Amino acid sequence: MDPSHSNITLNDSYDYYNNLYDYNSTDDYENGSSVDFFYVLTCIIISVGFPVTLMAIYAVFSLLRKDHVAPIYVINLLISDLMQLCCMIANVVECLLACKIVFYIYHIGLMASVCFMVCIALERYLAIAWPLWYRHKRTIKISVVVCVVVWAIPVAYTFFGVFWNDEHFLFGIFLLLPFPLLIFFFGATIKALSAAISVPSEEKQRIVGLLILVLLIYTLLFLPSAILALAGNFQNNFVFINVSFLLVKLSPLADLFMYVFLRKGAVNKLLASVCCCRTDHSDISRSTMNDKNTVSSL
Repeated sequence: MDPSHSNITLNDSYDYYNNLYDYNSTDDYENGSSVDFFYVLTCIIISVGFPVTLMAIYAVFSLLRKDHVAPIYVINLLISDLMQLCCMIANVVECLLACKIVFYIYHIGLMASVCFMVCIALERYLAIAWPLWYRHKRTIKISVVVCVVVWAIPVAYTFFGVFWNDEHFLFGIFLLLPFPLLIFFFGATIKALSAAISVPSEEKQRIVGLLILVLLIYTLLFLPSAILALAGNFQNNFVFINVSFLLVKLSPLADLFMYVFLRKGAVNKLLASVCCCRTDHSDISRSTMNDKNTVSSL
């Protein structure tokens, strides 16, 4: 892609990103070490993420009840991750005939995952801050409609992005918009939880843990890509490009931890295991100190 072009179309974006994802081309790198690293990392992510994501979808689907609609958004989030993993597989096996379609599907899944993270945070906020309204409005039908709208947004973006002059800037705005929303939902939910006496402590831990996880995943994994897209100067900063792509590739694995904060009792088990590890470590330290004291006394 010619760096002198000031107007960047979706096809230009495709050519540039495809060069970065092409593991057999080292033209854009000083040596092949970066290419080998990305290839190995992608294979590891696929090997771990694909089967575990399928199991997570089945496990979260089993939690779906008529009075519990939160897993619907998590299921769709995992489906978007599955789309990204399938595109990684197609890229690794060099699916050249469908490479452009793979590029579009990958970014649709990427944008959909960001949207569903906002839906998860919004659902938790409504459940705590507006419990009466949420209790009457939380139905699977409404959640399905929301999911259809969310999937339509990245599809429409991809379609209209072909005719947009500065597609990178538009993509950066799309990724950056959820940031203030996630911060607002997190702060407002924490404030509402502090005044919610009827909410059990375990439920509070699961809600807070889920919101912290969503905010961390977005901030650490997606925000660098938003900054990169808004910066505009792609060709002269390969280090930041590689880091941002690396973080985005890790998002399907990070999303799997949401299952911990959906299942009742999972948080307590996790905290108990951590406390046990700390207790065992403390016991070992005390035992070692006692042995030293005994030896010194002898």
